[in-house]
Amino acid sequence: MGEPLLKIENLESYYGPIMAIRGVSLEVHEGQIVTVLGANGAGKTTLMKTISGVMDPEKGTVKLAGEEIQGRDPDHSVRKGVVQVPEGREIFPLMSVEDNLKMGAFTRSDRAGIAADIDMVYRYFPILKERANQDAGTLSGGQQQMLAIGRGLMARPRVMLLDEPSLGLSPLLTKEIFAIIKRLNAEQKVTMLVVEQNAKIALEAAHYGYVMELGRIVMGGPAEKLRASKDIQEFYLGQQGESQRGQRRWKNRKTWR
Repeated sequence: MGEPLLKIENLESYYGPIMAIRGVSLEVHEGQIVTVLGANGAGKTTLMKTISGVMDPEKGTVKLAGEEIQGRDPDHSVRKGVVQVPEGREIFPLMSVEDNLKMGAFTRSDRAGIAADIDMVYRYFPILKERANQDAGTLSGGQQQMLAIGRGLMARPRVMLLDEPSLGLSPLLTKEIFAIIKRLNAEQKVTMLVVEQNAKIALEAAHYGYVMELGRIVMGGPAEKLRASKDIQEFYLGQQGESQRGQRRWKNRKTWR
């Protein structure tokens, strides 16, 4: 398969004195969708913030195509091609839909390419074209998630980080969002790292997956193997990572590599 496009090695990050992620290592190869599963508090969002440069790691490396990018400003990461679609969307509510998309291209100066990419986003999310001049804050939750993904695409990412894309969405909208994620990966060749509590739909979309528990990676493997795992079936599939049982430690579990 060759060298990974994104490689995380022995990453540690803290909130004050509290270690939020503990020696995390993972890989994302070009063209893959890789998912990180885990319950609330597992460290998934901290991992994403550390990869994107929002947080500085205490230890470890984040490599994009072999180049270390950890500890740099988020602007540097975006210019290198790592783009985060944050938990909660974080759109600009008082700006129009189209102006939000243009904000995603802030590192670019190719006007014709930007216009073409806006049209591309509208092809995948036709409702955004209908709402192009509408204030983004008036969109529904699902439409705001579409806008957040579209804004991320405008940076032409080498790796797109999607943090809980199903958060607050109905099952029907979640299914729609993940169908578009799969299309973008297949048709636009967008490489993605997706953190998600909805294990079932995430593993259906992903090529490879990891499980985080209490800040550590405790299991990893091809998505089809994780779907077949009794551990995953017991603690995540059908439970969505929210039950007390899903919080148990996995340190003695088998890890596939």
